[in-house]
Amino acid sequence: MEKVAIDDVENSLQPAAVMRHLTEPLGLADFAMNYYELEPGDSFAFAYHRHEVQEEVFYVQSGTATFQTEAGEIEVSSGEIVRFAPGEFQRGWNRGDEQVIALAFGAPLKYGEQVKLRECPTCGEATDNEIERRSAADASGGEVAVTICKNCGTETGKWTKGSMSGEVP
Repeated sequence: MEKVAIDDVENSLQPAAVMRHLTEPLGLADFAMNYYELEPGDSFAFAYHRHEVQEEVFYVQSGTATFQTEAGEIEVSSGEIVRFAPGEFQRGWNRGDEQVIALAFGAPLKYGEQVKLRECPTCGEATDNEIERRSAADASGGEVAVTICKNCGTETGKWTKGSMSGEVP
């Protein structure tokens, strides 16, 4: 048995105000579990994406999350659950005025190949991106996450903890 207090798990650098990876602290071997708190405008992910082998399930505990999908936008409200099959593109946002609290589950634990689509100003279209983590260039000593177009190397987004600079929902 493993027991974890969510507030005791370190906040991860993500496009969400709070994102806590619970997989490792709980010793999970067969699926991933993450806790999210999204402020208005925050997102669950860095990009519109899909996982080759992992299915994802989001349980919205409070607020309303809006997911961008190939079929259009879908709202998932408090007490509702949404599942995305392997290979299905999605990205969830908090487009409302109140905080969203949610849990995300993924199985199997491995993603397989991931495709992360973001608009690239140089290429003029949505392209596959990679995510790089770097040390902040300022004196903060913090970490920065940057999305980079795989086609041309252009930076398409940048995040620091508590900041969504470069992000357009």
